[in-house]
Order: sequence, then structure tokens, then C-alpha cells
Amino acid sequence: MANERVAIITGGAGGIGQAMARRMIVDGHRLALMDIDGDAAARVAEAINKEAGTNGVLAVGGDVAKPADCEAAVAKVSDVFGQVDVIVNNAGFGASRIRPDGEKNLLTIEELTPEVWGQFFSVNIDGPLQMMRAALPGMRERGWGRVINVTTSFFTMLRNMPYGASKAALEAASAAWAKELDGTGITVNVVVPGGPTDTPFIAPEAEMDPTKMLRPGVMGPPVAWLCSRDADAVTGQRFIGGKWDPELPDAEAAAIAGSPAGWPELAAATVIWPDD
Repeated sequence: MANERVAIITGGAGGIGQAMARRMIVDGHRLALMDIDGDAAARVAEAINKEAGTNGVLAVGGDVAKPADCEAAVAKVSDVFGQVDVIVNNAGFGASRIRPDGEKNLLTIEELTPEVWGQFFSVNIDGPLQMMRAALPGMRERGWGRVINVTTSFFTMLRNMPYGASKAALEAASAAWAKELDGTGITVNVVVPGGPTDTPFIAPEAEMDPTKMLRPGVMGPPVAWLCSRDADAVTGQRFIGGKWDPELPDAEAAAIAGSPAGWPELAAATVIWPDD
């Protein structure tokens, strides 16, 4: 089986999406950049194709908050490239979408109307579920697949509502889905930058110093490795891009940057657990 795969990167026109795409194209993968801004996705796809001298990057407009768009994206990519092997759930809805300074002056309880709360969860947890559900039948049929979910740091989960809560939900779901799919050839893992990242996702009004932020490129190496056959047995793990040393062999870098997804250490606080 060839190492080259077909991947959909949601939020593909954003800074982290672009960085992951530019790293993955080096390995010969064919990519679809799915973004709610289809025109931006088309510009990024055209730029990467030109840089790499390939026609292997496709733009797909669509909103992951809409299940029909998720199904349509997987169907379109399957029609063009033959199949979908990898889903990178990178699209995100952040506080700056509600208030430009929302990353600095956090959203208050009073601001968290049902509509606002729902926007975060429809993109950050419902979207990944629907993308995975759309691609899962083909992955099961071929006995191979990758689901890579972008969550956030634990600090942000406990501080930034409702963004943190929605990403904590995705983290917990990733651990559960990895167990459900164990043994099928389909892996589920988490990749995070490791802190604030210099992308337009954080608006200038947040007044964060870009020179002190992580570069989006830190996400490329762990995602590329997870898409390789070397990571066939890796599932239910979380990798911090900022801790990944690209100068080391991938297995060594993964050992340093990786840990179990979710919070398995909290199991020690359980008093009673139902029999399996």
C-alpha cells in the first residue's frame, strides 16, 4: 500500500491549516482544504500547488457546523481523489469571533447566550463528529484511516469559555473514539500547538505579542508522522507541536511530545466503576 494518502484539512485556509498542508504535501499526500471561506481556500490551494509543482491540493467550500456540508465535502473529495483516508479536524470557532478582544477580555457568563454557546459547540465538537461520520464508512472498508483532532492546552480549557469547554469535549471524545475504533486500522489522535499561535485566529485586539507566540509550522511534523505507516499502532494520544523536535527521529520526537489524550490520571479519583 502506498504511503501517499488523501486528507481533508478543515479550516484549511487558516494559518495552522496552511502550515499542516504545506508539510503534508512534501510527503506526496493529496489534500483538500475545506473552509467556510471557499474563496480563501481556493487561493491557498492555488498557492500551495504552485509552490509544490503539483495539482494535488483541492479547495472545498463548506461549513463543518452543517452536517450536509460535511457529507458533501467527503463525497466531492472522494469523487476527485478516489477516497478519503485522513480527516484533520482543525476548523475552530474562537472568542474573537464574538468580540475582537475576546482572547484577552474573556467572554462573560452574561454574554454566553444559547446562540453564542451553540456556535462554539457546533464548530468545535459537532463538526469533527460529522466529518468523521462522513468519512468512516470508506475508512472501515479499506481498514485504514486517520482522524486527527486539534484541541487546545489544558490551561485554555479551564480558562476560556466556551471555547475551552468545547475543546475539552473534543479531547474527551478523541480518547473515547480511539478506544471504540481500536483494532480497525483507524486511529484517533490529538495534536495541539502548546500555547497561543501566531495566526489570524487571534485578533490584533487581543494585544498578544506575536514574537512570543508559537509559529503555526510546529503542527506540521506531528501531523505528517501520524499520517505515515510508522504511526499505525498509535492511537488515543496527544502530541504537542511546540515540543516536537524535528531534528530527532520521529519516534523519539513523538515520545517526548506525546502523552495519552484526555486525562487518564484522573481515573485514580474513581471510587466505583461498572464492570466491563
